[in-house]
Amino acid sequence: MDPVEDVLTAMRIEQSRYLRVEATAPWGIAFHAPETTRLVLIASGSCVLTADALPQPRRLTAGDCFVVQATTKFALEDEPGRPLVECETLFPEPDRTVATHGGPGARTDIVSGRFSFDTTAAEPLFAMLPPLFVLDLHGAAGQQLRATFELLAREDAEAGLGSGLVTSRLADVLFVQAIRAFCETGGGTLGWLAAQRDPRLAAATRALHADLAHPWTVEALAREAGLSRSAFAAAFRAVVGETPLGYLTSWRLHQAKRLLHETDLSVAQIAARVGYESNAALTRVFRRREGTTPGAWRRR
Repeated sequence: MDPVEDVLTAMRIEQSRYLRVEATAPWGIAFHAPETTRLVLIASGSCVLTADALPQPRRLTAGDCFVVQATTKFALEDEPGRPLVECETLFPEPDRTVATHGGPGARTDIVSGRFSFDTTAAEPLFAMLPPLFVLDLHGAAGQQLRATFELLAREDAEAGLGSGLVTSRLADVLFVQAIRAFCETGGGTLGWLAAQRDPRLAAATRALHADLAHPWTVEALAREAGLSRSAFAAAFRAVVGETPLGYLTSWRLHQAKRLLHETDLSVAQIAARVGYESNAALTRVFRRREGTTPGAWRRR
């Protein structure tokens, strides 16, 4: 199983929303949605992006796209220093998807997808992503993402039968395509995302994710990668940033937390599912990594 697909499937996009702002100079908008991730496309015109996550303001033009993690504040303006209005105030009604803002000057169209996730399932992915990153849309993944944005715009403009459902599903697709574009254009220089760009390491991680409960050894994973034990261990640590068995432990605990959160299975049943011989074995590792027991974590 592809670990990226595994995580994206488990994340379960709980809510998504597609919004468009038609801004005319002078204008400035502040964005802060502590529980949602944003995918933003500058559909036409240009603007300046500022954020604490960026070393300096960045000029964006038509076709530029960026992703912002939840809790990350940012602002868009036609020119730096404009008075800012909160984005939420432009959409007072829950079903409103288009807003206008600004003065009589040049127009910039901003398209945004907003997403909320199961935070436990999303943790491994968001830990690997920068708080804000601009996507390169010139590759195949970027072109697909732009095509989906265009489909969203058409669906929103026509408002046909089942339009709300269609736009919601397309917004979900947008997020997956954004992560694909990030990975395909060199995003993530360390960690499990980086390992997916090395065919040998990717083969080993796919085998591991396909059966976390298997009694994996470094030798067995090295065989999946077609490398010697020492060469595999060195390459894995250099790219992923931890040992193969440390990586296995991390994903077993992540799966255990998902099961604690999503099911009523006992700790002993969960231990067996993720590759530990007993409740006590899982609890020892869980306490060492999380600072608490599985039962206490579930109650919290």
